[in-house]
Amino acid sequence: MHKNVFVVIAGAALLVATAVPVIAHHSFAAEFDANKPVTLKGKVVKTEWVNPHIWIHIDVPGQDGKVDNWVVEGGAPNALLRRGWRKNSLPFGIEITVEGFQAKDGAYRANGRDITFPDGTKLFVGSTGTGAPEEKKER
Repeated sequence: MHKNVFVVIAGAALLVATAVPVIAHHSFAAEFDANKPVTLKGKVVKTEWVNPHIWIHIDVPGQDGKVDNWVVEGGAPNALLRRGWRKNSLPFGIEITVEGFQAKDGAYRANGRDITFPDGTKLFVGSTGTGAPEEKKER
């Protein structure tokens, strides 16, 4: 009897544990608006290399002088590593320009597509296979 209960509980726990990453991952259209393109120029204050996407936090000064903290979703860490990105590619304080699309709810959150560095280097930071506009294919 105890063995059967244990098997049921263990099976349920395994099912829940495997479902969490699936629930966490989403298509572009679920959260971001293709009709709200944004170009953000600001300084990197934090990066999070976590699955299923990296998150880049940047302080963006507005026209009124107020600084807004934006959070930009990038591609999967493994995909970015394959493209040549490293955890130190976006050092604290570096000023970058991000092209992407704002969240549907109008929050200071965006899905990043391209990042331009101060020297003019432009790198694709977006996800592939999500349905984002002008999505680039993985090589």
